[in-house]
Amino acid sequence: MTETLATGLDIEAVRARFSALQQGFAFLDAPGGSQVPDEVGDAIARALREASANLGAVYATSHRVAEILTGAEARAARFLGCEPHEVIFGPNMTSLDFTLSRTAGREFAPGDEILVSSLDHDGGVAPWLELARDRDLVVRHVELHEDTTLDFADLEAKLGPRTRVVAFAWASNAVGTIVDARRVCQLAHQAGALAWIDAVHYAAHEPINVREIGADVLICSPYKFCGPHLGLAYGRAEVIERWRPYKARPAPGSPLGRRFETGTQPYELLAGFSAAIDYLDSIGGFAAIAPYERALGQRFLSSIPDEVTVYGLPGMTGRVPTFLVNVDGVDAADVARRLAAAQIGVWAHDSWYSLDLYRRLGYDDKSVRIGFIHYNTADEVDRLVQALSDARGSRG
Repeated sequence: MTETLATGLDIEAVRARFSALQQGFAFLDAPGGSQVPDEVGDAIARALREASANLGAVYATSHRVAEILTGAEARAARFLGCEPHEVIFGPNMTSLDFTLSRTAGREFAPGDEILVSSLDHDGGVAPWLELARDRDLVVRHVELHEDTTLDFADLEAKLGPRTRVVAFAWASNAVGTIVDARRVCQLAHQAGALAWIDAVHYAAHEPINVREIGADVLICSPYKFCGPHLGLAYGRAEVIERWRPYKARPAPGSPLGRRFETGTQPYELLAGFSAAIDYLDSIGGFAAIAPYERALGQRFLSSIPDEVTVYGLPGMTGRVPTFLVNVDGVDAADVARRLAAAQIGVWAHDSWYSLDLYRRLGYDDKSVRIGFIHYNTADEVDRLVQALSDARGSRG
């Protein structure tokens, strides 16, 4: 019997909706992508059966495609806190970031500056580095404190009249640290710059309201929160309506967000996305999810043995339930293999694509990343802690 944490989430009912969770394997690898409830796969299959068409025709399958697209835009708008015409879909976050950064960059001049965070995944940094090479721009990194939190004094010092964009990750995909997005957006706007947010990791764990924080562009990935592999972006209408998109000339120019979607959209995946949003709503949304996940994270932090090093913040304040760890005296790749043998899924890697953060953390080679999500259980946390202890005890 799975132990129940003192939250409003009915974890037994949640897990019953995932075929992947019925075999006893503990998926503690959510930062690399979540498991998917059966209803999402069913929606994708149904769309392939009933809506294998494209927009603009006068027959039933085309009408069904239009319903799928408008339904997905409406749900995305509700998820992000914006209007449907401010929603942009793409193949993944990185592709959307390259597309939208190139589009915004049409307005930039040589010598203009982009600020990125030293906490960022390279999917939020590389697009600006490549644009800078093409357009003779300057990319500067905002520093971190030793505990991995953003150094706001350094951000303020680096903002200037040539700053065009402040791009940052709302939550670290490696160590889970959360950035005060509203404060960054306010500082960016005071300098006349765009506030550009990578919310890929944050969106799986906490609610988003782009209006409340003042974002200009925000990008996330539904496969992190029980949906299919897609990219999802918000672009503030007052900003993106002045951009000239890269698109085929006959493609429609409205609604606004669709200007920036190249080619035919994967309508079956959009149907799956809608099913994922409906699923999250049906279990109570982030009002139920966030406290449950924080309880899992605190359970882990309160019970890990002394020989396990956790990088970044020591508690659950200011973070999502993602942890980068090493076991003293045991190679990270070996830890991941031993946990897999114990039916626990985690990854070992070196940089976790957070290249600037990697240089600061101090481990020699690789680390183990653990990521809880709302379908994980207290029992799985306890199994993990025991397995980490066993890995240390059986070294060599």
